[in-house]
Amino acid sequence: MLLGSNLGERNTYLERARLLINERVGRVGAVSSLYETAAWGVSNQPPYLNQVLLVKTKQKPQTVLQEVLAIEKECGRERIEKWGSRVIDIDILFYENEIINEPDLIVPHPYFQERRFAVEPMLELNAEFMHPVLKKTIKSIALELTDKLSVEKI
Repeated sequence: MLLGSNLGERNTYLERARLLINERVGRVGAVSSLYETAAWGVSNQPPYLNQVLLVKTKQKPQTVLQEVLAIEKECGRERIEKWGSRVIDIDILFYENEIINEPDLIVPHPYFQERRFAVEPMLELNAEFMHPVLKKTIKSIALELTDKLSVEKI
């Protein structure tokens, strides 16, 4: 999962989301460093803090989606503008090696390979993970990134 926040006490929102994911979705295993990143999609907004979590769950993908949406809402997320500023954003990047294409859930995340802010922390945790659609490792995807937005480990 990818966590992101660019409003308020960003680190506090990420920490709360991690705790709630661990309680409601599954055991949070590996956790990447924090990365401060430029906004992607809508650039005239504050920088984000991003972090990737590896989560072990027995829940089905749709249940995981419903839980993370509830966690976002509980943390104060308001959906006003697509790719707009937010206190918390939780994206399901991968669900093991599954490929899911449903109206409300696409896994792997369709923009993963285009976003340095998602690839860099994932690279830190599991460089050899094979993207189930692209059939490329995270390391290979990182080498091919064209996204030039700032992503700094903090």
